[in-house]
Amino acid sequence: MFSTIRGYRWRSTTGRRYRSDVEFPWYKAALVGAVAGFTSGLLGIGGGVIVVPGLVLLVGLNQYSAAATSVATIVGSSAAALYAFSSEGSVDWSTAAIVFAGAAVGAWIGARWMDRVPEHWLAGVFALVLATAAVRMWF
Repeated sequence: MFSTIRGYRWRSTTGRRYRSDVEFPWYKAALVGAVAGFTSGLLGIGGGVIVVPGLVLLVGLNQYSAAATSVATIVGSSAAALYAFSSEGSVDWSTAAIVFAGAAVGAWIGARWMDRVPEHWLAGVFALVLATAAVRMWF
């Protein structure tokens, strides 16, 4: 598992920028989005579980840019899934409002703190959270 985390961390290219549309792997980014949207709608997981590793491993963004870009993509994918779920009457709106309030505050604080954390720590903590969630869901 730790070699996977190490491999994930070293794939990131801190400071990488694309100079033209030719260099940008748009088809890989579109694939990441399609997989993230599908799994998000199907399983109710946050798209960042797929988007962040996809942007680092396939597109080549660094951990900071991948996290920020993932947050930007949540708006569209969440709106599409919310439309489908709310039209079926599946949304518990009072719970959603309470979770949203806490999530908004937590996201703002996390975004402000992200630049203070070394990239390899972000990658390691991200992998640890995913592994912990996987184990807890399994058992």
